[in-house]
Amino acid sequence: MTAPFPSRASARAGSPWLRRWNDGAASRFTLICLPHAGGSATFYRPWAALLPREVELLAIQYPGREDRLEDPEVTGMGELVNAVADAVLPLLDRPYALFGHSMGSAVGWELAHELHHRGAPLPRRLFASGRAAPGTAVTGQLHRQDDAVLGAELARLGGTSREVLDDPALRALILKAVRHDYRIIETHRPADRPPLTCPVHVLTGSADPELGERRCRERAGGWADLTTARTEVCVFPGDHFYLTPRRREVAATVLRRMDPSLTTGARTWPSTP
Repeated sequence: MTAPFPSRASARAGSPWLRRWNDGAASRFTLICLPHAGGSATFYRPWAALLPREVELLAIQYPGREDRLEDPEVTGMGELVNAVADAVLPLLDRPYALFGHSMGSAVGWELAHELHHRGAPLPRRLFASGRAAPGTAVTGQLHRQDDAVLGAELARLGGTSREVLDDPALRALILKAVRHDYRIIETHRPADRPPLTCPVHVLTGSADPELGERRCRERAGGWADLTTARTEVCVFPGDHFYLTPRRREVAATVLRRMDPSLTTGARTWPSTP
């Protein structure tokens, strides 16, 4: 079966799931980015200035946050992945890669399988950041805990400013999205499937409390079991949200792995937090 490819412009314009910040008219590759629990597509917006014209950046916007605050929540991983697959399928007429951080890495793995099931090509690369492989990642019941416990978890992982957590209105919005996403990832039970055939690159912060350098290298085997291709571990200085202060290095790593020619003449992002 061959996947249909309607107009790229109409697919982008018609989907609330997609956000785009660079001109993809001259692109040879597509990079699809999937946010962490509680995160939004905007998390990846600064990446647009780091990518050459040959790469179109698409980020997924989950419901229940930012401009999708009033959109109904999805009930679980299956519904989430199906909706994302519907949105990106028309855009896979060129080589693409998937990048997911934390919860996004599990979504990316599921998405690769779903797209392949629908007749689309597999991604050129799957970049799995800040999380152990599906089926090996330790899950809990944080989505059932009160706001104080969830807030403490966000503080432990970093990535959410103290000012946001101390503001009652902002805190309520953030925790609602976090609770929703934690429910999805904590109730996710990945099915047994044949391994992928694309390379998997596992990225982590050296001091990530969830998947630091030592644990990442020990547990990368979990990701290696999910593909017949190469699995690589990349460690960056930092905590769970290492990819914010290290975005230039992370983007350069992604570009080199997608195609070494992409690092020639790539733009640079100002040195901001």
